[in-house]
Amino acid sequence: MALLEQVTPAVIFMVALGAVLAIVIALAVRKLYVHEDPRIDEVEEMLPAANCGACGYPGCRAFAEATVKGEAPPSKCTVNSPEANQEIADFLGVALGQQEKVVARLACAGGTHVAKMRARYAGVDSCRAAVAAGGGGKACAWGCLGLGDCDESCTFDAIYMNEFGLPVVIEDKCTACNDCVIACPLDLFSLHPVSHKLWVACKNLQEGDAALEECEVACNACGRCAMDLPDVIRMENNLAVVDYSKNDMASPVAIERCPTGAIVWLEKDRVIKGAAAKKIVRKTPLPIEGE
Repeated sequence: MALLEQVTPAVIFMVALGAVLAIVIALAVRKLYVHEDPRIDEVEEMLPAANCGACGYPGCRAFAEATVKGEAPPSKCTVNSPEANQEIADFLGVALGQQEKVVARLACAGGTHVAKMRARYAGVDSCRAAVAAGGGGKACAWGCLGLGDCDESCTFDAIYMNEFGLPVVIEDKCTACNDCVIACPLDLFSLHPVSHKLWVACKNLQEGDAALEECEVACNACGRCAMDLPDVIRMENNLAVVDYSKNDMASPVAIERCPTGAIVWLEKDRVIKGAAAKKIVRKTPLPIEGE
């Protein structure tokens, strides 16, 4: 009986404490509850569920929230069709917005027909594995290995490997999701607005004959493009670099005297080289050294 008398106050105290905490939690939930706009679910349903991050948000849900809040225009979704984005704009009663298309670009033109191989790579069919195993056998340490990690990573079928072992980006399908940028172990891909038409298709940091010994279309650091368009192009570590903050001053004049065609002018689905660029007529792979 004495034990029961000792336990009962403790039980009563715990029950009372639990009741008080329950009331406090209920009041806190009511006070701190954040109302979520039901339109977010509607907009999310209109999005492609790609969760690619091309819009700058971590996923379609986050983008839907930003769009409903007025922080992002519907056009910022580059995976949706223009018609689908317009449907979102109409639903929210906002302007579609203007979003310049951004695409992935490859800083290499050294296919098997112009770039030398010092050894034949035999191993896992992956650029990353080839780099880890000694570089994949390509003479140019900066050049594309052509094993297609970028192609495999692209969930939008916007990349294919051409007959010379180089990835080709299909601009209409590219959503700028960044997957190919991450997949390439040599950092050859980067994302650019389509208005960036002046492009250096090379990352080789050697100069003169040393660069051309490894690849016929490499930048040989002659500097002619920088001389012809000094406000936009500079030479850095033996490589031409375009200052895209001055893109409005870019001009095809910069490509005309490039002897290798390493710097080009891009129009949709067209790569334009200057008049002085060496004409490449070879259609077969170069022989591997020692074979």
